Amino acid sequence: MKSHLALAALLLLRGEPLPADEPARADVLVYGATASGIVAAAQTARMGRTVLLLEPGRFIGGMTAGGLGATDTGSPLTIGGVAREFYRAIYNHYQRPEAWTRGETRADYAPKHRLAISERLKAHWFFEPSVALAHLRKLIDNPRVTLVTNAPLDRSPSGVQKHGATLLEIATTDGSRFAARRFIDATYEGDLMAAAGASFIIGREPNSRYRETLNGIRFLPAARARHVSPFVIPGDPQSGLLPGILPKAPGAEGDGDGLTQAYNFRLCLTDAPDNRRPFEKPDGYDPSRYELVLRHLLHHPAMRPGNAYADGLFTLTPMPNRKTDSNNKNLFSTDCVGRSWNWPAASYAEREKLLADHRLHTQGLLWFLANDPRVPEPVRDAVSRWGLARDEFAGNDNWPTQLYVREARRLIGEYVVTEHDCAGKRLVSDPVALASYSMDSHLVSLFVDETGTLRLEGGFYKRVAPYPVAYRALLPKRDECDNLLVPVCLSA
Repeated sequence: MKSHLALAALLLLRGEPLPADEPARADVLVYGATASGIVAAAQTARMGRTVLLLEPGRFIGGMTAGGLGATDTGSPLTIGGVAREFYRAIYNHYQRPEAWTRGETRADYAPKHRLAISERLKAHWFFEPSVALAHLRKLIDNPRVTLVTNAPLDRSPSGVQKHGATLLEIATTDGSRFAARRFIDATYEGDLMAAAGASFIIGREPNSRYRETLNGIRFLPAARARHVSPFVIPGDPQSGLLPGILPKAPGAEGDGDGLTQAYNFRLCLTDAPDNRRPFEKPDGYDPSRYELVLRHLLHHPAMRPGNAYADGLFTLTPMPNRKTDSNNKNLFSTDCVGRSWNWPAASYAEREKLLADHRLHTQGLLWFLANDPRVPEPVRDAVSRWGLARDEFAGNDNWPTQLYVREARRLIGEYVVTEHDCAGKRLVSDPVALASYSMDSHLVSLFVDETGTLRLEGGFYKRVAPYPVAYRALLPKRDECDNLLVPVCLSA
């Protein structure tokens, strides 16, 4: 089997198709080289088993290597296993003076953010994308792991072969076939899970289904966006609505729907002159997409001159070497509210279009804030200090390699994690991990209420104490698929 696997890997690396009657084989097939998929492959190899690690795209590492350097740790004491090993490796990396390359030392950086480093745990929670990628690659530098990129699953009925409830093999869109005894879907979308016949859901269940309070449609207070007119001509309903605004609420509060919270890119910016790539005007730029941003800037009291404008428009969480992890912040920012809804079940071609649209939105926003003369000069000056880091995301034009797919499909498996688990009201008998980050959702939609007021919908944030996650939440129902684990799109 080892010789066959080596031959199969060689053929794949050469871009040659495998013989039609001979799938590549391993003990375990991991679909999706996200951080979760990489850790699964690494641990499987350490246990003496062979692994096929298939990544549908060009890049590996998911969000961990794709810009999300500011780890949402929750309670750091809950982070163990290979994850803790990773953060300790990052800690050791930044202990080396040569790791600091932009006129900043470790001593300079450490005070910039209280959550960046844990000296007691010897863990570095904040890091540059390229450093994360290098350490993730080390985890799978093992002869038992065969990594194959550009290997998207054939999502047609012929792309997955089963015997009863047991997965036997899968095919990629180029016709290559891969077989294993056990499978792991570590993608953000749950494509393998869905193709394997496991039950899943997209969007929000009604609160009534699991007797929850945070799950369904949620209206934020009207005062949050009252200062922003939703109409093309401010104050004139006859002029029509600005892009992305619904003419009415998506449903009643607490109802379910098929909608997902907003996605964005986690940007790695820098203000180091020798590494800063100024923001560029993208092809297809349309300033009308940022009219809500402009009206918020001009009319919200917190945006008056003298305030820290850039901090109010997107986060500038400090990463080492004068870089950032920049996320959505404030009412209108890098989140593409309403543009994520079709992503989870979309075809690959449709996802490419949505990916390009998210990228256009973000690049256009940065250009708008730095250059549009209607934007107050202090804002333009503050934003223009920053630019893309030239030494990050090699091979992708310095742009993040992963869209932040905050949620997509969710398994409906042997056990469903609900708000009751998060609140500590229900304990499980088969814990496989501890979760500790807050219950959290970004906005899902924007709409106009019956008074003509712009309303925000879907966002919430509620802290939790650490709670156990059931192993059964990673398992499809046994009669649907009995040899698949789903650690990312888990049952929740």
